[in-house]
Amino acid sequence: MKHRILEDIGGRRKFLIVLAPGEEAIETVTAFAKDNDVEGASIQGIGAFSHTQLGYFNPTTKEFVQNDINEQTEVLSMIGNVAVEEGEGFHLHIHTVLGCRDATTRGGHLIKGWVSPTMELIIEESEVHMKRSVDDATGLVLLKP
Repeated sequence: MKHRILEDIGGRRKFLIVLAPGEEAIETVTAFAKDNDVEGASIQGIGAFSHTQLGYFNPTTKEFVQNDINEQTEVLSMIGNVAVEEGEGFHLHIHTVLGCRDATTRGGHLIKGWVSPTMELIIEESEVHMKRSVDDATGLVLLKP
């Protein structure tokens, strides 16, 4: 991974991050957030994955269904945030839409994605740090406004 600060205005930083082939996106970006004390930020990006694990939350069973995509895909859209989960540390919540070879798309909650050949991300800090905690009604780890 390579990165640099694009802006630093009033302590709010905007980073450019470029991931290398073979890096796992969630693990790499979580480590970056921790190393740089990014405790509240939005994420957007594009790139490609060689293998991806996506999640779908079933509100009836309150369980995530994991869908593995075992083919090269283009990351058409990636959007999400970084927050700190109480007692757990840095937490990424990212959704993505992937383009397949046959021009169909797949999407969902990004569980894991292995970069191939590259991924370009912009991470922009918010003015306040964001916190997450388990919501009793849904069982999900949600942002606390």
